[in-house]
Amino acid sequence: MSASTEGNARAAGYAPHPYVGGRTAALRALAAWRMRWPGAPRVIVLTGNPGSGRSRLLTGFLMLCDPEYRKQLPMDDLDPATVPPDLPAPAVPSAAGRTAAQVLWLLADHFELAAGRTEDVFAELAARDEPVTIVVPDVDQAGPVRAAEEATRVVREVLTPLAATETVQLLADVPRELATELAGALPASQVQVIDLDAPEWADPKGLVLHAETALDAGSGAPELPYTTDPAARRALAEALAERAAGSRLTVQLAVQSLLMQPEGFDPADASQLPMSVGEALDLHARRLGADPQTLRLMLAPLAFAEGDGLPVQLLGTLANAVAGRDMSQDLADGMLLAAPFIQPVEPSSEDDEDGTGEDAEAGAGDGRTLLRLMHPALAEEIRSGLPDVRDTQTRIAMALLEEVPQQDWAQADPYIRDHLAAHTLEAGLLPQLLTDPGLFAHADPVTLRAAIEAVPLEQLGAPARTYLRTAPLLTRSQASATLRAAFLESAFVEDGLAPYAEALHTRGFRLPWRTLWSVPLAGVRAVTTGSVAAVGEDGTAVSRSVAALLVPEGTPGSRALPDAADGAVPPQDGSDAADGTAAGEDAGAVNGDGAAAAGGRTALLLHDLRAPEYVDADPSQVVQPSEEDRAAAPLGFSRGADYLRVWARADRRMVAALVSDSPVTDADLSPDGVLVVATERGVTARQILVAAPPAAPSVPAQRTGTTDADASHGLEGDHS
Repeated sequence: MSASTEGNARAAGYAPHPYVGGRTAALRALAAWRMRWPGAPRVIVLTGNPGSGRSRLLTGFLMLCDPEYRKQLPMDDLDPATVPPDLPAPAVPSAAGRTAAQVLWLLADHFELAAGRTEDVFAELAARDEPVTIVVPDVDQAGPVRAAEEATRVVREVLTPLAATETVQLLADVPRELATELAGALPASQVQVIDLDAPEWADPKGLVLHAETALDAGSGAPELPYTTDPAARRALAEALAERAAGSRLTVQLAVQSLLMQPEGFDPADASQLPMSVGEALDLHARRLGADPQTLRLMLAPLAFAEGDGLPVQLLGTLANAVAGRDMSQDLADGMLLAAPFIQPVEPSSEDDEDGTGEDAEAGAGDGRTLLRLMHPALAEEIRSGLPDVRDTQTRIAMALLEEVPQQDWAQADPYIRDHLAAHTLEAGLLPQLLTDPGLFAHADPVTLRAAIEAVPLEQLGAPARTYLRTAPLLTRSQASATLRAAFLESAFVEDGLAPYAEALHTRGFRLPWRTLWSVPLAGVRAVTTGSVAAVGEDGTAVSRSVAALLVPEGTPGSRALPDAADGAVPPQDGSDAADGTAAGEDAGAVNGDGAAAAGGRTALLLHDLRAPEYVDADPSQVVQPSEEDRAAAPLGFSRGADYLRVWARADRRMVAALVSDSPVTDADLSPDGVLVVATERGVTARQILVAAPPAAPSVPAQRTGTTDADASHGLEGDHS
């Protein structure tokens, strides 16, 4: 199949695709791939220059693949060879704005896979009896952070393994620099590269039709000599297409420019027709009597914008920062100048990342207007024209930081708190930013994590490493800012960073707990709370609250278990609902079966319930709360494999929810509200705060643990 089929299709009287307006050769190849025609490749890699029309072609093809949308198309008028069979729609996990892991887990959810790890996804797809069809668009736009180069990870970690899976029929829209790598991983007989800029796939006549349709007054263009006269319209369309050398984006920008501001345009003057995206910008400015560099500076903030777009109220601030001068008058006078290259965006529902509004400034995410450039290639053109991209990003980052009121991230514009890290990443300043735990809690964890993971691990400080370790939990749980702060507070204590944990108690969050201590003690079989007799500083006998930990025999500081006949009993799993199915009954009831159930020889280790120190006392002297004490306690709890819920007994209201990044071994809640949780990585005690946090003393310094927490590598098991 080649571009020569375009003429054959038109000669046969077939109508062009109403959305694509051409590309017959490519549509025929895609239809053959969809119907698994003999000799058709199992994998197609669609590529081309930015602005070549890849996304438009893929969208038009997916219209033909959707059973419902086909009903709206003139199917009988189209070339039958371009129409795929009427099959269920393929899976279409768009990569735009998503990490490699998010793309993969979209697929897992779509096919309802039971996979718990990334490699399990590919294994389950390979085990299917029937092939599955997957279309992955917009790989060039992958990732929540531009500078993190997520497109490379999508190709290597998702597309390449999918392409190697024999039961997967794959079509992917990939940047040219990655297309060869993806195609080269497969035998030549299984893969086909469709490069829309290559002669065999080029569609010059389709480009003329595209321009002619856009110029047609009957399609909404203003009435002008070259929009109402068919001959003049056709002549201008041919001239535009010829000058643009196959770039649909160049043609689109040229048409938008002359239709929005037709004054001063002479269709007979070929020098007014752009040959590239950059020329489309500059010719438009000159025709309107403006300085092209001024137009580029006005658009520069949008060329660096992250996410869905830049809030309009930040445009002036960032334009001033980029230009190094006051751009307010240029912006006030020049919005019509910039209009052909800008589009407004409705904020997504995820824009207020808290979901509840509980931690955000009232109205911060409501009614905002976002702006972005018409196409990513425009952004690349503007960025490439700046003398120093890194210096520009530094100016932008500093300007955004100055817009945070009193450095209170709760009051910051959502764009700033979610995307400042992306700007500082490209400026080379991200490690210096990662010192404020308030930012860690308020920023979108998917975006912040992607930015931090793009920094070499050795350049990160201890707080950033703790954040990376905790980030999978933050994204998996889809926690609000308050709950993210609570999880991070515990993580900082676990990693010996108590000042950062304490700082979160001063940032205006109503945290559900205060983490009292944490020990990285592996192998804890069970926990219970109680008290033991001790000698006070004045020599008098006092009762000391403790957490009794059932540990393997030989654990330093542990003592052998007392005999059951002596009246003392070892702790055991006393959670309300160990399977997580219900709130259950009172927690903490124990019997003498704990040691046997744990398996192996065990001992008892006593830890102070409220301070980071072990207690040297006779385990036989430990007194556990009675059933009456537990029943009278104001709080109860229930747990599952990796989560716990604490609730008020009076009204069954949940007061705290804890999700663990490792399986929960056991837990207990003291009558006065100290929750002790043992996981596979250690034991942590948290004082549950039912009301607003009291003026409690600082979190005690962590006696054990590591300061430089290991970072999390990859997104295995993270479905967010």
